[in-house]
Amino acid sequence: MKNLFFLTLVMFFAFLSCRSGEESVQKIDQVIKLYIDSAGQDMLNAKLSGSYVFTSMNDVYGLTDNAPVSVSIKKNSDTINYIEYLAGAKRIGIDSSGSMKIYESKIALRLTKKIHDSNRVTNDTMTIQYQSTPNLFQVAKIWYNGTLQFTKVEGQSNTVKIVK
Repeated sequence: MKNLFFLTLVMFFAFLSCRSGEESVQKIDQVIKLYIDSAGQDMLNAKLSGSYVFTSMNDVYGLTDNAPVSVSIKKNSDTINYIEYLAGAKRIGIDSSGSMKIYESKIALRLTKKIHDSNRVTNDTMTIQYQSTPNLFQVAKIWYNGTLQFTKVEGQSNTVKIVK
């Protein structure tokens, strides 16, 4: 009995030593750059007349009706403004086959313009579809107001340009 235990122990440690020293790490590609343009005007530049002066995002699938999502307005190298969305909205599973899983987030955008002395609010919706495998989690497709605006191209950034 002692020999069987010893032999089992030796085989267990031999098995562990044969495993690869590198653990598989999942690459994450989920940063989205959202540009909004109207007749060549950067609509996210609050300094330009007729542009949006306030932008907010709300998680449609959030636990409560008011589930704000972090928004960052940034500038690219050409000083064009864009919304940078990193994460924060709840993802719901919509499909699963083998090791591939597909998730979806839905975000309500509230874009406010200052016209004379009043505010004009535009309510838009962005739906993001993600693909997940053991090695990669990435943005796959993005719909803006129900229209497909982005499909992932390997090696390219997740840039969406909306023309209003």
